[in-house]
Amino acid sequence: MKKVDKVTKIQEILDSLYPETPIPLDHSNLFTLLIAVLLSAQTTDKKVNEITPGLFALGDNPKDLGSHSVAEIEEKISKLGLYRNKAKNIHKLCAILLEKHEGKVPESFEELEALPGVGHKTASVVMSQGFGHPAFPVDTHIHRLAYRWGLSNGKNVVQTENDLKKAFNSDTWNKLHLQIIFFGREHCPARGHVPSDCPI
Repeated sequence: MKKVDKVTKIQEILDSLYPETPIPLDHSNLFTLLIAVLLSAQTTDKKVNEITPGLFALGDNPKDLGSHSVAEIEEKISKLGLYRNKAKNIHKLCAILLEKHEGKVPESFEELEALPGVGHKTASVVMSQGFGHPAFPVDTHIHRLAYRWGLSNGKNVVQTENDLKKAFNSDTWNKLHLQIIFFGREHCPARGHVPSDCPI
């Protein structure tokens, strides 16, 4: 099968399976989305959604949340991996948003990636899901599936992101990255994958 036909087929299957793509992380504004994505590093979205109501009760904006100590933030997120680092980063991030961005989440990759604890993937999620800019955040599911489907050589997530951006039209990226995540969770596990049962 030619690559272009494969890409079209994959897109058709994903569109039929996941016509709607709700954002998996619970949030009420751009700031809470940014914090939820930061917290989701090396942790499941489900676990993040369990602890964020307690965290955002402290504040759903940088001024209120940042007024609490690192220890108080730690206490609210202690069930997550890397919680000490994440608490420090959240505290610093709140201060920077107030100092440099008038308390608002900046709308550029460069400014987002300059924030503590915010890498390219987190910035991509906020740009796509928060601001609606075309971006292709690559998580472990997407990295694994792009390699499995022969769309990327799987050397690293940067390469995978570039390959997927070349393969699919930019107006599909924001929906597509969520569709692939949902598909990976439901049909394409890292271990115990049964190719004959897989729709793709």
